[in-house]
Amino acid sequence: MASRRNVQYSPLPTDEDNDYGSSGKRQYDPRFDYSPKAFDKIPWKSIALALFLLSLGLVLLFLSYFIMTGHMGGDQSQAYGLLALGILSFLPGFYETRIAYYAWRGVKGYRFASIPDY
Repeated sequence: MASRRNVQYSPLPTDEDNDYGSSGKRQYDPRFDYSPKAFDKIPWKSIALALFLLSLGLVLLFLSYFIMTGHMGGDQSQAYGLLALGILSFLPGFYETRIAYYAWRGVKGYRFASIPDY
């Protein structure tokens, strides 16, 4: 069994008035700023990325369908690869596009703040 290290801990100082400085005035804390306009900012880059992923996923899914049904030349392994890539790009694109559409329409519970901004 490993031996314990001999470390002397000291308690942190407690301050009952954390919101007030030494001058007695209330200190400014930017964490508690709230403005309703901050939730209405539209993340255009994220929406463009979501639309790109949605369209790329649809194209890959259609290509895999055409290869599997024999309307296009190709091997079945290529169709399964395109199917996997199509699903991996379609799902996040559809999810983000759906959130953006519902937020644009004003559906309760959907806001543009739910979409990460890049």
